[in-house]
Amino acid sequence: MIKVLFVCHGNICRSPMAEFVFKDMTVKRGLAQQFTIASAATSTEEIGNPVHHGTRNKLRQYGISTAGKYAIQLTRKDYAKYDYILGMDKWNLQNMKRILGRDPEHKIGLLLDYSEHPRDIADPWYTGNFDITYDDIVEGCEAFLTYLIRQGKIKI
Repeated sequence: MIKVLFVCHGNICRSPMAEFVFKDMTVKRGLAQQFTIASAATSTEEIGNPVHHGTRNKLRQYGISTAGKYAIQLTRKDYAKYDYILGMDKWNLQNMKRILGRDPEHKIGLLLDYSEHPRDIADPWYTGNFDITYDDIVEGCEAFLTYLIRQGKIKI
């Protein structure tokens, strides 16, 4: 079982988008039983709030539901619980390291670091552009899944 946690600032836009996009990818490829997938925030600002309407609307276009998801905060205990803890931008990464502490197992990284064009994923809370964020997240999730397959970490 591979345990993946996606992380962003508030856990209402990017990280839940990544969580549900990756869940959808694994289901459609018959790989879902090999994963535990979740998301969390580095801040406390949105804890308990549902997924942002922009993310819900964007994912609904692809038949992906976020029902039942409410923002939660990343905790130090998550380091032991997850195999991969993937942030959306360099600020998330900095805050993830502050919360999680040392990373001796190299679990902490950025989602788009698995892609051919590593970069930050823009926060649609500020940009208003959920289309670009969605495209970046799909690129990152595809690249991450490809990485796991090439490394022989999942059974096809």
